Amino acid sequence: MQKLVGVLLVNLGTPDSPQVPDVRKYLKEFLLDERVIDIPALSRNLLVRGIIAPFRAPKSAKSYKAIWTNEGSPLLVNSMKQAEKLTEALGSGYAVELAMRYQQPSIEDGLNALFKKNCTEIIVLPLFPQYASASNGSVIQKVMEIVSKRQAIPKITFASNFHDHPLYIKAFSEIASKHQPQNYDHVLFSFHGLPERQILKAAEGNNCLTDNCCNTLHNRNCLCYRAQCFNTARLIAAQLNLPESAYTVCFQSRLGKTPWVKPYTNEIIEKLAKEGKKNVLVFSPAFVADCLETVFEISVEYHEEFREKGGEKIQLVESLNDHPIFIECLVDIITK
Repeated sequence: MQKLVGVLLVNLGTPDSPQVPDVRKYLKEFLLDERVIDIPALSRNLLVRGIIAPFRAPKSAKSYKAIWTNEGSPLLVNSMKQAEKLTEALGSGYAVELAMRYQQPSIEDGLNALFKKNCTEIIVLPLFPQYASASNGSVIQKVMEIVSKRQAIPKITFASNFHDHPLYIKAFSEIASKHQPQNYDHVLFSFHGLPERQILKAAEGNNCLTDNCCNTLHNRNCLCYRAQCFNTARLIAAQLNLPESAYTVCFQSRLGKTPWVKPYTNEIIEKLAKEGKKNVLVFSPAFVADCLETVFEISVEYHEEFREKGGEKIQLVESLNDHPIFIECLVDIITK
């Protein structure tokens, strides 16, 4: 019997369109996830349905309209290209489906497509390099919920994270090299932020959220999001021969007033401008496909903030998208 291995690539998600109703719908599904806003259900519902979604949707819709292309949402378009290139690279014996944790194409539809192809094994690969409960953990939980309702369950494995995979590091380094990082006044590694409480929940008594903890990766913090982010930055910096003094690790996309992991990207940008730095190169290694957080939040919003404070240019290091080395990385993760 010829075995067919199914591969489910999962990214975060995107609205169906940049119109306010679709953005509101997306925000509700995303933010009502108990792993994303991890507070009691009643409070979460009141907060999301009554405050965040109604008031944030119009602003977010304007941002999405600014980056929407003729093909659609950049995140979905780039993710589809990744799935196509991966299908070609894996060849026969593999079936690849793309899913989004929120909105379309759904995880359930992706799994059903693989079930219909009679896959003997399914590999679920969340496209989030650094592990977080709100991203990787949410995908894993959703898959398990769907699969648990089936009578016949094939072998299912999960790729937890790939923050230190040599080909992931190499791909980002190669893309960055064309910008000649050594010619910039400073380099930022800006990762997506998380509430501090989520990091502490996963710490299980470790001395978390301190430089002494996050500056080295060890058995006790090997699944700590912040520690993995710092490790990714160190590895890319080493590949590019950047000294420690030439770069800063920071965190973007903060939502609400509760403490999130620090330092905050916007505060670091303001600090660099006050120090007289004029040109800053910014990586966003938590995203493997260009999306709202890279092409708008960094390239537009942070660039404008930096110029207002006296800087000149924020240059984004483009995401991995369908770069050949990143596709090679995905193949290596799947076939090992």
